[in-house]
Amino acid sequence: MNDDIRKRLRWVQLYEELGNAAVVCLRCGISRPTLRKWWTRYQELGGAGLQEQSRRPKSSPSKKVLPAHEKLIADLRKRKLGHRRIQNELRRLHENSLSTATIHKILGRIGKPILNHKRAYRKQITRYSRPISGDRVQIDVCKIALDIYQYTAIDDCTRYKVLRLYRRRTADNTMEFFDAVIEEMPFPIQRIQTDRGREFFATKFQERLLEWGIKFRPIKPASLT
Repeated sequence: MNDDIRKRLRWVQLYEELGNAAVVCLRCGISRPTLRKWWTRYQELGGAGLQEQSRRPKSSPSKKVLPAHEKLIADLRKRKLGHRRIQNELRRLHENSLSTATIHKILGRIGKPILNHKRAYRKQITRYSRPISGDRVQIDVCKIALDIYQYTAIDDCTRYKVLRLYRRRTADNTMEFFDAVIEEMPFPIQRIQTDRGREFFATKFQERLLEWGIKFRPIKPASLT
């Protein structure tokens, strides 16, 4: 008699002696279902019932796979279908549900290799960037609502951003926004690039850029950059 059987026999004997499942479980450190299971087996089979029983399933999934199913799977593989597509086609056309693991085993048994689909990788995008902070700052104005214009300044190196909202896009508002950019950006600005809006070509704004020694680089006409 091995140690496990001896231990289970002790549980059963203690229960027969005390007749109190709660006390037996507490003293032996087991649960009520565990005690109930071994007590029931002992009553039905005696000492043989205290042996560990095989947990192998009584029915094997492979038994439901017939030669006809293997032929269907082989025919579907000829259409270059993968495991999951084959599973869906079997369920849709033949009302047969097989797991992808079972389909994989069948394909291996009939000598059909796993499909090696080449994945389409996205082309790696290199983000435009300047090497030095402040080397170029992009300023843009866009209308986001009725009488509301958003001024945006973004540094092409650090992506540091400054935003302001104004009721109009004028030279005066552009100069006020420029002063905010100079104050908030933590590095000197060498160049400013804008579109060809009139507020940027106004004389007073161009003079302000000269005062700060900042180069003005408007984008080319009909250009996005």
